[in-house]
Amino acid sequence: MQLADGNVKYPDLEQIIEKENEVIRFVIDKLKDGFSLEAFKKLYVYFSTDLCDATEFDFITYLYLFFTDKELPHMAELVKWGTLRLVTYDLVKEFKNTLKKSLYAELVEQAFEKAPPYLQLYSFVMHNKRSPLHCLTAMEWDNVETVRSFKDYVELHYSELKSTILIGQVNAWPNYRRKVY
Repeated sequence: MQLADGNVKYPDLEQIIEKENEVIRFVIDKLKDGFSLEAFKKLYVYFSTDLCDATEFDFITYLYLFFTDKELPHMAELVKWGTLRLVTYDLVKEFKNTLKKSLYAELVEQAFEKAPPYLQLYSFVMHNKRSPLHCLTAMEWDNVETVRSFKDYVELHYSELKSTILIGQVNAWPNYRRKVY
């Protein structure tokens, strides 16, 4: 989380441990009497996945192709290399401030059709979480209240987009590719 003075605040180890314990308890409750280590491992991997992270790679790919199609190869390379060190969401916020308004509007509009809902998910997380632990786990998404809150957020902040389609795109998160380091 970047503070107003430009410094970066990282999550405390205690916050990370608490998040891990929350997922572990959730998975154990899901399994109840049918507990096995194999089932636990599978569900833990699923429910501990950060949906922002799960949608980011395909969103980066979309950005790269968008700028390539617009014959802006240096911007495409900026996306490719810049996202290795920067949060993609922050880079896109900079695009909003630096690109022509029409180009930025086209980038966001096409993203709705051609990319996973990374921007909407990340901005939702930034809006709702005040800790430096900016993630939205599949476990949290499994909660009806979270989905309802996301729907309300999208309808308020992205009113030109259909919230039900975005929710469907988020639900499809297991189909998105992930970065391989």
